[in-house]
Amino acid sequence: MTKYVYNFDEGNKDQRLLLGGKGANLAEMTNMGINVPYGFILTTEACTRYQEEQKIWPELMDEVQAHLKQVEARIGKKFGDKEDPLLFSVRSGAPISMPGMMDTILNLGLNDESVVAVAEKSGNPHWAYDSYRRFIQMFSNVAMGLDSEHFEELLAKKREKAGVQNDFELSADDLKDLAEEYKVKYKELQGEDFPQNPQDQLIMAVEAVFKSWNNDRAILYRKMNEISDSLGTAVNVQQMVFGNMDETSGTGVAFSRNPATGENKLFGEYLMNAQGEDVVAGIRTPFPISHLEEDNPKVYKQFLETSERLEKHYKDMQDMEFTIQEGELFLLQTRNGKRTTSAAVKIAVDLVHEGMITKEEAILMVEPKSLDQLLHPAFKAESLKTAEAVATGLAASPGAATGRIVFTADEATKAKENGETVILVRNETSPEDLAGMVSAAGILTARGGMTSHAAVVARGMGKCCVTGAHELRINGQEKTVAIGDMTLTGKDIISIDGGSGKIYVGELETEAPKLAGDFGEFMGWVKEIKDMKVRTNADTPAEAQQAIDFGCEGIGLCRTEHMFFSEDRIQSVRQMILAQNDEQRQNALDKIEPLLEQDFYEMYKIMEERPMTIRLLDPPLHEFVPREEKDIEIAAKNLGISVEDVKKDIEDLAEVNPMLGHRGLRLGISNPSIYRMLGRAIMQGALRANEEMDCDFMPEIMIPLSTDQKELKYVMDEVRDEIEMVFEEKGKKMDYLLGTMIETPRAALLSDEIAEVSDFFSFGTNDLTQMTFGFSRDDAGKFLQVYLDKKLFERDPFISLDQKGVGKLVELSVENARKVKGEKIHLGICGEHGGDPATVKYLYNVGLDYVSCSPYRVPIALLAAAQATVEAKNK
Repeated sequence: MTKYVYNFDEGNKDQRLLLGGKGANLAEMTNMGINVPYGFILTTEACTRYQEEQKIWPELMDEVQAHLKQVEARIGKKFGDKEDPLLFSVRSGAPISMPGMMDTILNLGLNDESVVAVAEKSGNPHWAYDSYRRFIQMFSNVAMGLDSEHFEELLAKKREKAGVQNDFELSADDLKDLAEEYKVKYKELQGEDFPQNPQDQLIMAVEAVFKSWNNDRAILYRKMNEISDSLGTAVNVQQMVFGNMDETSGTGVAFSRNPATGENKLFGEYLMNAQGEDVVAGIRTPFPISHLEEDNPKVYKQFLETSERLEKHYKDMQDMEFTIQEGELFLLQTRNGKRTTSAAVKIAVDLVHEGMITKEEAILMVEPKSLDQLLHPAFKAESLKTAEAVATGLAASPGAATGRIVFTADEATKAKENGETVILVRNETSPEDLAGMVSAAGILTARGGMTSHAAVVARGMGKCCVTGAHELRINGQEKTVAIGDMTLTGKDIISIDGGSGKIYVGELETEAPKLAGDFGEFMGWVKEIKDMKVRTNADTPAEAQQAIDFGCEGIGLCRTEHMFFSEDRIQSVRQMILAQNDEQRQNALDKIEPLLEQDFYEMYKIMEERPMTIRLLDPPLHEFVPREEKDIEIAAKNLGISVEDVKKDIEDLAEVNPMLGHRGLRLGISNPSIYRMLGRAIMQGALRANEEMDCDFMPEIMIPLSTDQKELKYVMDEVRDEIEMVFEEKGKKMDYLLGTMIETPRAALLSDEIAEVSDFFSFGTNDLTQMTFGFSRDDAGKFLQVYLDKKLFERDPFISLDQKGVGKLVELSVENARKVKGEKIHLGICGEHGGDPATVKYLYNVGLDYVSCSPYRVPIALLAAAQATVEAKNK
């Protein structure tokens, strides 16, 4: 019989898939002897079954009741007791941390009778009624789906009537009245009285947490972070401890290291006389954790020691929630903390230096995709010298962002769809704002601290974020931001600096990041550990240099067609395509060849000994023909024919389905002179560079779109013949490789035959995906999202390689090629999938020699390759 409920002392940290991350760590801390309020956990398996049945089944409640009795016996209080009730918090806890995405209910178990008894017994009616009104509001929202704004309005009116600014300043009578008003509002909205039976409250709360696994923001968060929908969430039912009991009580969130910078110093915030949502919701601006040393030195010292103990135990920076009840410290949660990428790299490097982890463990601590956060611009120092900040908030998530002000998540989403760059400006954000936060370039809030919702979510996404900018007076209704005497609207552009917290009016210039220090050391370990090469896709010297700066080990794809479009050669290219005879075509080729030779020479000079694979012309010729009337007239003049004849030739070149038409090596078969010219330009550029450089390299020439050995051999023979002519003319030779792209299913199936004449394969997975699925990447965008939403595809196959289908073709090709040539044939990938971490790890295990991706994804691929190496050794 499946066990669906575990007491805290029955589990451990290794059971996160079953108990969720929060539950597993609560169990671990309990067994470590840390002061954790006791409770029990409903497993993720219970959630999965609930999603199937859409109801709580009797056996589950029997199991809950049995564990409830054990908790009551341990604590010495009864749940539902009218005089001194045991109260619970009911929290979600997924196997993978999803901060703020699902729901929590606090103070569960209070009702009209018990709140009176609690007020009398404790002698603290303020605390009792504050807890009750909080419970009513949270239960109404989470369990019943009622909008919290209904209750917030009543709370605001009560504060206004009492003449106070903060909730805790309301009197006990105010809070008692407020609880009654909440119940009236509940009945008005729900059509029934607020539930008074604690057992009913518990069942409804558990159901609410299970349901929250599939709320919109949780689904979006999982999609963004590639978390499986099948994992489910556990439910943690934990004894309540109260930070809102009095001025000796409080609550907070803290990290064992700074999650924004990685500094090895306790970092966090707390509020006295408050409950947890007061800190994370940004309703009150909390104190830094260092201030606790003044408020309560004993508790601060105890928390510091606990923090250090937990970090050493988990060997990672910890994110901890705590409550102080009448001077006693309780830990409510610990988990490996979310952090910015720069902090992740620094923490990983520091932990190695501190002897806590190995280099291999360090590289597993950084998410490859997150490196993208380090590779984008910051504000130029020159811009900052002349700019004057109009306000300053908290530097919640580093980076720089400039954009037009928007005030709602919907505005941000629509603006992004229209190609606009915007800054989301709010008093505070909530989980419902997630889609807008994703769409915005940066986030700015007037309230909230370093651990507010905006700060935590922005850091996780790598978004620039400034919080707690109290100088801003934001009017969401009128869509204005007042700063002193200045008023900004949705037409204004602002710039925010997440590293300093400063806010500027207008656009500031940015500059590329400097990737040195901890990042350089970390990437050094990555290169030392990995055993698969990472190349780049680059067509210009500037792109090649950028990729080298990021650590690439060669070029896996240099597209010759991208060299055709510059102003100094496009007319000659068009003359080549529209030539009326061989003489005109050769005349055009003779003009183009020296220009391309210079391009290749410059590329080889930059790459030095690093390998470079140059792909011969791939796209159909119609892409280069003139469209504008003036350009058609120029082409006609150059060819000595009429404009009408040029238009007719252009029309003849048009194709119904160009992707499957006259392109790739088919051009080399019908127009051998084009490919011969390219072969000549490549080799002459290589010979020049080789003569000038004191290093050896071997040119790699790639024939695109092969489907058969015979056609490939024909084109290769033409190119090889031209190269031999170059060697004879120059009186010198050099070794070179001739290979092909595997980008059609037929080529993959016949890869053993093709390998017989090919020195290397490079998988063009963009086209291979299109042809295998039978849909165009350009057109698939119209319906792919529907597939993803309906869970027909787990991932977009153009972003992450389809391992089940396209992957089988790659595996077959690799196997067949190795059978024919063993390790002599080089195998790589040059589709943009080469920068996707999941694809890199998959292809490592398939046996590819290298992956190739765009320059800015090189560090991502390097780290993924290193992680694949470590993970393979750990199996």
